[in-house]
Amino acid sequence: MKPLLLIASHLLTLVIGFAAGVYALPILIAPQAPTQQEVEASTPTALWTATFRRDLKDSDSLHWGEGAVSIGPQAISLVGKLAPGPDYKLYLSPEFVETEADFKRLKPKMLRVGDVKTFNNFIVPVPQGVDPAQFNTVIVWCETFSEFITAAQYR
Repeated sequence: MKPLLLIASHLLTLVIGFAAGVYALPILIAPQAPTQQEVEASTPTALWTATFRRDLKDSDSLHWGEGAVSIGPQAISLVGKLAPGPDYKLYLSPEFVETEADFKRLKPKMLRVGDVKTFNNFIVPVPQGVDPAQFNTVIVWCETFSEFITAAQYR
């Protein structure tokens, strides 16, 4: 009986340690976030603004975003915060989504803009030839775990 308890306790410790590592690693390796002034300076040609909110259907205590998003032809930026996590991607969507199911359904119609590597503010360059006017929503998605983080409709 004692060996089984030891094995179970060690496995539980391993699982908790792994989960803590998955959560903490992106925070530890994230580059320094841009300041509010750097974000504002990077988007002088922003055509739209929107707001990430914590109260979306599939947002929860581990998957959320809040703050002001600026969308322009050269960059999409956030003055705000995202819940830390691995492998965040920024997408443009032709429809507003706030659930994982809707994201997966519409993903073929979306455009992946780039990686989100910071959790306090971000600046993601818009690839050349991409027209944000063809879309109406910006979305942060965790690619590794297929988790909806946040979205904001800008048009």
